[in-house]
Amino acid sequence: MRWDRSRCLEPVAIQSEEGQRLLADMPPEQRLESWHLCQAQGRLRSGGEALSDVLALLPLGAPLARLTARYPRATERAYAWVADHRSALGSLLPDASKQRARALIAARML
Repeated sequence: MRWDRSRCLEPVAIQSEEGQRLLADMPPEQRLESWHLCQAQGRLRSGGEALSDVLALLPLGAPLARLTARYPRATERAYAWVADHRSALGSLLPDASKQRARALIAARML
């Protein structure tokens, strides 16, 4: 969210009314399995597959967007590894950093 200075990304809780509306075409059991990018033109991508689209929207993210788009299987494997180890990886972050991240996301969701 901090990298998104132009505020083109809007975080939405999956279980919120808006999240349910945006993900209406997705089976309910799949909604909480990953994060999702819902684009204005109706395109829905999830997990590592969505990473290149998000990076392309961010300032100076184009090179990373091209890299992740060029190697989709590697991107998906890397995403899955991080997702599977998020608790262990999160424990390495200082509590203050996690609090700042939660506050930033909460402020953007208003």
